[in-house]
Amino acid sequence: MISILGRTLVLLALGFATVGCVGGFVAGSRKNRTAWIWARNSAYGFSASMILANLLMMYALVVKDFSVSYVAEVGSQATPTYIAVISLWSSLTGSILFWGGILGGYTALTVWNLGEKHKEYSPWALHVLMGIAIFFCMLVGGIANPFSPTDPLEFPMAFLTPPDGRGPNPLLQNHWLMGVHPPMLYLGYVGMSVPYSLICAALLAGRLEAGWMEPVRRWMLIPWAFLSVGIVLGGWWSYAVLGWGGAWAWDPVENASFHPWLTGTAFLHSAMVLQRRGKMRDWTLVLGMATFLMTLLGTFMTRSGVFNSVHSFTQSEIGPVFLVFIGIIFSYSVILLAFRSHLLEEESQRGEQELGARDANTGGGNRFVSREFGMMIQNALFASFTFTVLLGTLYPLITEALQDRRVSVGAPFFDKFALPIGIGIVFMMGVGPALPWGRTSPAAAVQRMLPAVGVGALFAAWSYFMGFSKPYTVLALFVIGFALWCNLYELIEPVVQRMRQRKENVATATVNVITRARRRFGGHVAHYGVLFAVFSLALSKGYRFEQDFTMLQGETISFAGFDIAYAGSELVKQPQRESVVANFDVSRAGSAVGRFGPRMNYYPSQREPIITPDVLSRPSYDLYFSLIEVGKGDGKNVVVRMIHQPYQMWLWWSGPIIALGTLIAVWPVRERQRSAAAAPAPADAIGASK
Repeated sequence: MISILGRTLVLLALGFATVGCVGGFVAGSRKNRTAWIWARNSAYGFSASMILANLLMMYALVVKDFSVSYVAEVGSQATPTYIAVISLWSSLTGSILFWGGILGGYTALTVWNLGEKHKEYSPWALHVLMGIAIFFCMLVGGIANPFSPTDPLEFPMAFLTPPDGRGPNPLLQNHWLMGVHPPMLYLGYVGMSVPYSLICAALLAGRLEAGWMEPVRRWMLIPWAFLSVGIVLGGWWSYAVLGWGGAWAWDPVENASFHPWLTGTAFLHSAMVLQRRGKMRDWTLVLGMATFLMTLLGTFMTRSGVFNSVHSFTQSEIGPVFLVFIGIIFSYSVILLAFRSHLLEEESQRGEQELGARDANTGGGNRFVSREFGMMIQNALFASFTFTVLLGTLYPLITEALQDRRVSVGAPFFDKFALPIGIGIVFMMGVGPALPWGRTSPAAAVQRMLPAVGVGALFAAWSYFMGFSKPYTVLALFVIGFALWCNLYELIEPVVQRMRQRKENVATATVNVITRARRRFGGHVAHYGVLFAVFSLALSKGYRFEQDFTMLQGETISFAGFDIAYAGSELVKQPQRESVVANFDVSRAGSAVGRFGPRMNYYPSQREPIITPDVLSRPSYDLYFSLIEVGKGDGKNVVVRMIHQPYQMWLWWSGPIIALGTLIAVWPVRERQRSAAAAPAPADAIGASK
């Protein structure tokens, strides 16, 4: 019954998506309101159908209906309810269904958000978004159908319904982060389809008004934030589960999530230039389209089986189909840009003429010393970073296809390029905010950045005297301090101006500045999150210290200033697994710190144990315990890997800070506040305006 109902919902979603796609095209091309109403209602129908299909699959997983093939594949009688629910995205076909459900949610929110505004663009946007939905509905209803009945040949002891399933992936059960990390990535990946459809709408309509870029940028910012948090959580999961003590290994599937993050970040900055200065239009459109293509490429990489990764699914028929879809989207994007972008020229030229006249009235200055030029340089660095990571990721596949030989590209290659390019990007995170829009004199720009140079020098000096004296580390701390002050000053300066001009106290002035320039404030908060991450990576990767120890019960060793005693092991039994826990008592300078218990988890479906490390985490360091071997029988001897790395915790803090900044930036602004924000700034506030 669930199989029939689930497939019916998916086919119903396919029908709604088809009607919505056709209706959007008719409404956009003929300005037909009836077609627009049909398209909009069909979009809601698609959303409801796909969300209900996901809820139905969750119900089947919870009640353990093994007559459904997907439940038999990933479920079992011993699976706890929480694990059963998150098993929805643990395997290939379920993850595609989950993708469709999230697309349904985004579609409903997009239609509701656009409402009756932007009538010239909205039908075209819905036409493209429903076209994407058609593909995923066909995928879920066809070769990736999780609702198909269980094949009796796979469970020969069952006449109709198997008594039990194979159970979920052990890695899914091994840490609570697998209940959060994948949905964050999906919300990031799937959400990129919305700005893509809005960009296509502008090209199909042949117009790109300044007002249309606001929803485009906002709808890019939302999935970008989810993707940022998902990447951080993925690093945390890798750190907390895999036992190697690292958060990022340049794994191909890790890189797959990094590509759209890079292009999406570049888009957010170039879109700001387009909105404020009318420049970088075509480049901005390309970045927005490329970001969606990168998410499709990442999905292909995780679901095709072409990469051997702990993060990827097994090989399936979905890979080639996805590759064809990527080809269609790529061709469609190129054709749109080639044949429609020229229609946007006239409006863009008018905007540039107005801005040129405005700049001429400001008294000159150097156009190369401006915020938009700084963002152009930053975009070039983002593009270089994306190309480098993409080349290193795909090179083994290209070599194998062309020369029939296997090569590998490891972390040294990526680190070689990531360090200088990353430092350049962080430096430009400070230069951009320090410069005004339009143009200014080099002397004025230097004067604005001198305090930031001083703060950067203080950071570099702290790094050197604390023992973090490697050249790249000192340079990284300098640019972090430089960028941190530039972004802080962007908030401090308008507060000071309000206190002087309007005689407000610090608290009132700060609240008014944040309220009137919420998007700018949110952007700076997101920058702080990125700086936290760079700070952590610069120190934790560069000054990691690890050592393996073979210990007997009751033995004490010294490591990184700690005294660590092995107190023996114990067996912990749970319905879905058994765990061998090795207990270590840690003290420092004679004072007890605590007991830590790394473990080896044994699952019925897994021959080899899965390690769960334990970590003593402090703001300035992490002490990491990872089991390598526990003696058989009484477990009185153990082999353990100890890792000490500074400031690792700061990387995990970066995710919530980025999310907070994004929430502030996308929070709706009242019309009264919008009008006040659009008013001309005082002459002495030119440099602070974003």
